[in-house]
Amino acid sequence: MKKSPFMRRVRDTLRLQQKAYATEKTYCHWIRYFIKHYGYQSDTEIKSEHVVQFLTYLAVNRQVSPSTQNIAFNALLFLFRHVLKKELKNIDAVRAQEQRRLPVVLTQLEAETIIQQLPQPYRTMVELAWGAGLRKMEILRLRIKDIDFQRHSIIVRAGKGNKDRITVLPTSTIAVLREAIQRTEYLHKLDIAEGFGTVEMPYALSRKYPYEASSLHWKFIFSAERRGIDPRSKIERRHHLHPSALEKQLRKAVRKTQIGKKISCHTFRHTFATQLLESGYDIRTIQELLGHTDVKTTQIYTHVLNRGGNAVISPADRRPI
Repeated sequence: MKKSPFMRRVRDTLRLQQKAYATEKTYCHWIRYFIKHYGYQSDTEIKSEHVVQFLTYLAVNRQVSPSTQNIAFNALLFLFRHVLKKELKNIDAVRAQEQRRLPVVLTQLEAETIIQQLPQPYRTMVELAWGAGLRKMEILRLRIKDIDFQRHSIIVRAGKGNKDRITVLPTSTIAVLREAIQRTEYLHKLDIAEGFGTVEMPYALSRKYPYEASSLHWKFIFSAERRGIDPRSKIERRHHLHPSALEKQLRKAVRKTQIGKKISCHTFRHTFATQLLESGYDIRTIQELLGHTDVKTTQIYTHVLNRGGNAVISPADRRPI
């Protein structure tokens, strides 16, 4: 089915809309699952009423989580709207309602203890999650041009929701980031000498600006040790480190500390937001640094602190003792 004309059409539509490769793989998985489940032989057989049945099957028979069910829903919504050009009606009623959980956060000592157990460059990567509020993929996708050492800022390009934002560059990471850039420059020269100097660029910019694809400032800061084949273009080039490498190193570091919390890279982003609230920064500033569209998403951190709805610090508590 992966090589079927219909699935090629689905993938072409996803790429036309500039969906991330991870989104492409996920959507294709659920669309194939849906087609196999009902044994469709052509796209004319696909019925909208089967979507409700399929989502119910996932929830009742497969007992998937609400978030997984909603991912499947989004994939099928994309299929109907953008591939089949049909509208799904009265479908929102079957969507699972996710329960909002309070995020796990670390103390200052816990965060420092874990980071000390990490080798480079993973230590700096996790420091960026904690010190700049970056998501895992935002860290991995950082390019040399995104770091402004003069202004101590990081430009996050095409973050979640395909939005750009600016966040703070932690001073503690500057020296190691400069070393990482030097390593990337060395690898870049090595790749050019071997005829593999280009890097993946978004939005077909490599065709519009062909020389930019071979420029140093577009290179990933956390470059992979080896070149690989781009799954879309089939071109051999050097990409960033794989997410699983960071996850593996973080799990090893957490085991060494024996801290009894469920910890991921995103935990350090939660800790970034919570500690800013503890320091008295207003909720709107933190919202911008995190890249949240709705301030309600940011307000969950006020519940972690057990303060009021906007994490207000009373003027009476600011008086000198």
